[in-house]
Parts: sequence; structure tokens; C-alpha cells
Amino acid sequence: MFQPNTVSSPSKRKQGIPARKLLCVSPDGARQASAQPLAEEGWDILTAPDLKLARELTRQHKDCHVGLLFLKSGTDAYLNQIEEVLMVNNQIEWISVLPPECMQSRDLCAFVIKNSYDYHTLPLDIPRLHFILGHAYGKALLKCKVAGREQVIGQNQMIGTSAPMRDLYARIIKIQKVESPVLIHGESGTGKELAARAIHQNSSRCQAPFVAVNCGALPTHLIQSELFGHEKGAFTGATQRKIGRIESAAGGTIFLDEIGDLSQELQVNLLRFLQEKTIERVGSNQTIEVDVRVIAATHVNLEKAVEQGVFREDLYYRLNVLRLDIPPLRERVGDIEILALTFFEKFSEEKNPVVKGFSQQTLNIMAEYDWPGNVREMINRIRRAMVMSENRLITPADLELDNLVVLNKSLSLDDARVLAETEIIQHSLIQNNKNVSKTARDLGVSRVTLYRLINKLNIIV
Repeated sequence: MFQPNTVSSPSKRKQGIPARKLLCVSPDGARQASAQPLAEEGWDILTAPDLKLARELTRQHKDCHVGLLFLKSGTDAYLNQIEEVLMVNNQIEWISVLPPECMQSRDLCAFVIKNSYDYHTLPLDIPRLHFILGHAYGKALLKCKVAGREQVIGQNQMIGTSAPMRDLYARIIKIQKVESPVLIHGESGTGKELAARAIHQNSSRCQAPFVAVNCGALPTHLIQSELFGHEKGAFTGATQRKIGRIESAAGGTIFLDEIGDLSQELQVNLLRFLQEKTIERVGSNQTIEVDVRVIAATHVNLEKAVEQGVFREDLYYRLNVLRLDIPPLRERVGDIEILALTFFEKFSEEKNPVVKGFSQQTLNIMAEYDWPGNVREMINRIRRAMVMSENRLITPADLELDNLVVLNKSLSLDDARVLAETEIIQHSLIQNNKNVSKTARDLGVSRVTLYRLINKLNIIV
């Protein structure tokens, strides 16, 4: 922590001590040049005379932890624009600098309270301001230390330090080195596509395309054409040749999500492709060789599907050469806080400026909650709370977890899961005016799966 009469920055730099960055933003033309004497106190000054440049500098300089915001006045709309810039990087602690007469403005005072670590009235008192900046810098470093706790982040933002996730990372490292087909199993919302992308981006095929196909989201009569392509005139509406998803992934990886929803006919065609590495476009007899790695994923038990005769046994064994199981969020209790803080930071530009984080009670309840919708459910609840909350710290009520947790304590685990699934599906159906297709897309499941859940849970549509 620097004291008011600290030695000037030139002597510090001679000793190899880097200057701390200070971003000075003057959106309404205030006299930010008056802050230049701070350079002699060890600060590396970055200046932004307008909001556009301020946004760019805030994004570029992640190592800038303190900012000076020079204000004169402003309408509500303009202050809102400034707030949007300040939210680009939540790690920066802002000091508002303004003339004494501005303290008579109720709106400006409210702005300062919500967005500033402290404020300073003109004229500048450099020693006093330097002392305030030192405290702000110290707090910013504490925030970075907490936010930067040990975490394992794989490709495509796979986050977690729990034992199940460490085991997953180790398996991915082994799988990405070979070319065999991979079958990824995991509940909806656990991040199966993220795992597939991690495998692809660390493989020898990383420079080639990664093509993802949700087999459950495609209309049954179009899946054949979507996967294998078609020739002009192959059917009504085929006005030109179309390259299929498998062919477009040549040299790279094709990710077939919800593989269990494929029809028997498509299962035969896919099996032939896996065996011969060739395809035929719909309406053509020409055989086309395609070099592509297949990664498939499912949230259903394919072994049972094979026993029930709805999924081909030979295709199952072709796909299940290497198996990867994605752990559900309820088995990753140690990752809850890391995930929550990561998503809070990721969507910080959307939040209500008054919201600064999570209360400890909220984090505790999040760790106890069962998360039937897994990571996808967590993201949805956090984003909604960040926008709608009027509290400084997000509460269990903001996440709509207060009543659920109380009820779950008196229920069995299975009953609690049914209760949560029912609420999530009903809420999503209402949001989509009971449109099942849109609801299925929002929940990340196929229509077949959603109809099965609706019938199982006795939900009225």
C-alpha cells in the first residue's frame, strides 16, 4: 500500500518495480489531464476521452485494477451508458471525481453510490487522492485473489476442480490422442458438447471443421438429407445439391448429439458409414469417401435401448469404442462456487449495476441444491437473478431456490428431482406459450424426450 508521500515512479522503475495502471475516463470532457501528477506517484496513466475508447481500454488492459471517472453532470440515459462501460470489467475499483456542485444532484449521487469505491471532489488533492487509490488498488487485488482461486479450466470453458472433473480431464487427454469413435454419456445440461469440442481442439484434427448435429432437434424426414446431403431434384423442394453435415466435417470431427433419437433407418446408414467410411447423398448412387472422426452423445441409457430393440446393438458397439461419462452437477459440489463466480463474471454486462455478487447463504444453498437441470439450469437461474435482483448480493430468493430448498429437505432425493423437473418444464412451457418444440430447444432435449417427461410427470400441455 502506497502512502501519500511515496517516492516518484521514475526511481521505482529503475529498481525494476512496474508502475500500476490507472485508467482515467472523462466521458463529458472533464479535466482528466489534472490527474497526470499521479504518474509521479507510481501510476501508469491510461486516458480515455470518450466512452468508446474507455470500453476498448477496459477490455484490453485486464491488468488495470483502478480507474478514475471524471464527471460533471449527465442525464439518466447517459449515466446508464457509462454504467455499461464500467460493467465490462468488474475487477476495476472506480473512484468518481466531480465538482462540489454536482453533489447536489440526486441522480449523480445515486450513480456514485452504486458504481464507485469512493469519490473525490475537485480541486484534486493529489496526496489524498493517491491514498484513496492505494486503498482501492489493495481491495482490487483481494478481489482478484478470490476470483483467481485454483481452478482447472479445459478447452471451451470446462471448469472445475472436483475429483469427478479431474478424472474427466484425464480421460479427455487420453481420448484426444487417438482416432477411435467416442460415445459421451451424461444428463442434459452437463456439457457434453463442451467435452466433444475439447477432444477435437486438442486432436490432430483441430485445424479442420467441428460440426455439431442435434439428432433430436431435426425433423425426422430431414435427418437423412441433413447428415448425408442430397442431389438436386432428389425430392420435392430439392432445388440444388446440398452437402451433408458429415461431408462438411471432412478431415475434422462430426458430433452427433442425442444419438439415441435416430430412427432405425438412419441407424443402418450411420453404421454403414462407420464401417466403410463412405456416404451416398440422397438421390445419388455415387459413393463418396469421407475422413471424419465421429463423437456421439446421449443422455439416455443406450444399453437398455439395445435390450428394448430401439437401438441397434452393432451400431452401439461401433460408437462405444471409447466412452466418456460427464458427471452431473450434484456430484460436483466443490465446483458450485467456482462455476457461480465464473458465470457471474461472464454475464456481468447484463446485470443490474447494484448487484455485486452472491451472499454466502446463497452459495451454501446452491451447494445443497440438487440441480436437476445441471450447469444449464445454473446459468439460467444466475442470469435471471443478475438482471432482476434489487439486492447488492444475490439471495436464494433471487435464484428462486428458497422455497425449493425448504421443500427438498422433507423429500426423498427422487421426489425432489421430480419436483424440480416438473417446475422447470412447466415454467419453460409457459415462457414458450406451450410450444413443445421451442421448449425442447430451450431445455436442450429432443421433442421425444420432452414428451416422455411430460407424460411421466403428468404435466398438462
